[in-house]
Amino acid sequence: MGLDTAEAQSSLKFGFYKTTCPTAEQIVRDTVNETVTLNPGMAAGILRLYFHDCFVRGCDASLLIKTVPGNEIESEQDSGANAGTLRGFDIIDQAKAKLEAACPNTVSCADILAFAARDSTTTVGGFSYAIPSGRRDGRTSNIGEVNLPSPASDLNALKRAFIAKGLSVVDIIALSGAHSIGRAGCNFVTPRLYSFNGTRGADPLLDPKYAAFLKTKCPKSSGISSGTTDLDPVSGNRLDNQYYRNLKQHRVLFSSDETLLDSAMTARLVANYANDSNAWRRDFVAAMVRLGSVGVLTGTKGEIRKNCGAIN
Repeated sequence: MGLDTAEAQSSLKFGFYKTTCPTAEQIVRDTVNETVTLNPGMAAGILRLYFHDCFVRGCDASLLIKTVPGNEIESEQDSGANAGTLRGFDIIDQAKAKLEAACPNTVSCADILAFAARDSTTTVGGFSYAIPSGRRDGRTSNIGEVNLPSPASDLNALKRAFIAKGLSVVDIIALSGAHSIGRAGCNFVTPRLYSFNGTRGADPLLDPKYAAFLKTKCPKSSGISSGTTDLDPVSGNRLDNQYYRNLKQHRVLFSSDETLLDSAMTARLVANYANDSNAWRRDFVAAMVRLGSVGVLTGTKGEIRKNCGAIN
């Protein structure tokens, strides 16, 4: 992966564009705020882009590269974990177009994505944070390298995946709070409702009333259900600590959420975040900054893409 997360963090800088493009962060902020205020669901889309990008090859905007027709290697966008479910590319593209007009060949798509994730947090969560920048864009996107934690992951699988990226168990629990916004396709939910672990029933850990509610959103069918349901049934357009209250009540969509109660340490963190929104916000911000430092390209590595969807 190159630089580890701690070294990468030190190679990024707060206010990296202060002299080369002073309005860079404001342009991204205005673009995100305008769109997400009208459609709060897009905040979840942008946060997911950020996570899915940084978890594969590091935060180099490789996820934004589109497959080139006729190219034998498909891009990350076409993997099963991403295909047809990613949202927010147009917001990144809008910000990039404005930045190319204001400061050509200066601001990377990787930094735009990091800023946009931060600004989405502000718009739907009401809190902000400083994030260092100076990332450069990668020149490779390969479907074969996509290895993201799945909604069915258990705690050990999550730990292995995050620790391999230089992230901690605290980061896992704090970042999972992003599941307080957004929606999920019923195809990710129905196995837990109708055929859990090869049975003909629901996951016994699911709150029965919540399971019954989910079955109205994702009815059993012979094919894959095409519907969607909110990740957080209480305040689905607000990035807050409601997710942890839902989790304590076993009212969460994925096994990868439920598994956060599987150890004394992680269950203690869940309870702390459920009771103390400031503690969660503090750890979420720290985790978002650490995530943004994974495998970054800096200095003369990579490039500054003119178009986020294609290498120069």
